[in-house]
Amino acid sequence: MLLLSGVFAIRRVPSPYLAILAVFLAGSIAGCDREKQSGGQAAEGQANISPGQAKDGGVGHFQHQLDRSQKGKAAPTVAFRGPDDAPVTLASFRGKPLLVNLWATWCAPCVAEMPTLDALAAKNGANMTVIAVAQDLQGAEIVDPWFQKAGMKALQPYVDPQHGLLDDANSALPTSIYYDAEGKEIWRVVGAIDWQGAEAKALLAESGT
Repeated sequence: MLLLSGVFAIRRVPSPYLAILAVFLAGSIAGCDREKQSGGQAAEGQANISPGQAKDGGVGHFQHQLDRSQKGKAAPTVAFRGPDDAPVTLASFRGKPLLVNLWATWCAPCVAEMPTLDALAAKNGANMTVIAVAQDLQGAEIVDPWFQKAGMKALQPYVDPQHGLLDDANSALPTSIYYDAEGKEIWRVVGAIDWQGAEAKALLAESGT
């Protein structure tokens, strides 16, 4: 995969960490697992795809699966890093609904759905919080330049290089988990979805968002 180049400003120092592999979901969704090199370490890079472009031709080709089996599960208490490099937990966002997107810069479906997630965050910010937490092993070193190049308008670069959130979700990338104002899971979407599409709007409307 090709690395995006031309942006060198880095605010934070990452903490590389080798975590267990994410579980592939059997069936029809298009998710990303961590790529492996011959030595067994996860490969780092960025998806060779422009933000907003799915490999097969746009958001209409996104594949995903809705999962309600974890409804009522409390949000994990593991810490990750905020845009200011300070540790943060999901409890910090309680008080209104929260959509947590787990993604990585090397995951093509993740990158393709990101502009629709950014538009959701910009449009619904008064009613809900939307955060995208990157699972890249190199953390902010690779995620901050990606955000600067992609031109996200509402989303901020949260990072989880130790994969605490992904390990708790026991899922593939991308995974988006929707919590109520008290931090209880309502549903999750595994795979890429158009967050501006009718299906996503119907899901969010279930909780009055």
